Amino acid sequence: MTHSIFKIKNSGYALIETLFYIALLTIFSIAIVNSIIVMTKSFRETAIQSELQQGGAMLERISREIKQAISISTISASDLKINTKDSAGAAKTVEFLLSGSNLQLLENDALTGNLNTSNLAVSNLVFTQIVTANGEAVKVSLTVTSTHDGLSRAYDFYDTVALRGSYGN
Repeated sequence: MTHSIFKIKNSGYALIETLFYIALLTIFSIAIVNSIIVMTKSFRETAIQSELQQGGAMLERISREIKQAISISTISASDLKINTKDSAGAAKTVEFLLSGSNLQLLENDALTGNLNTSNLAVSNLVFTQIVTANGEAVKVSLTVTSTHDGLSRAYDFYDTVALRGSYGN
């Protein structure tokens, strides 16, 4: 009879140990799931920031083309068409045009594609012509947003670029 009482006492300890291990496993599982959620949010934020920084590359492309331009063909708030030359020295036109949320690049009036990716929306593009006695320049203002960003943050990019081909004209 004493043998069966001893078994009952041991089974009580086994139940407490089992509950302790379940609680410990639950705490570790919660900590791991939280870590995964934090890493996922951080990765998403990094991807959004990277997408938004692509606006700088778009502005760099616009600035490079303007620097090489000889003159401005047409300019409006969201459309700039410049006269330039290709690598062989032949005359060509380059146009930057805001169409919806896409910044389109046209060469010799033929669409070559969008400067922005599908994950990046251009919400504002403004070209302003500056004319001085020594030449011409263009002030460019560009605003982009990520299509993945639930906070709808916008990044602004600005540059003022002189047309090198216009010096002395």
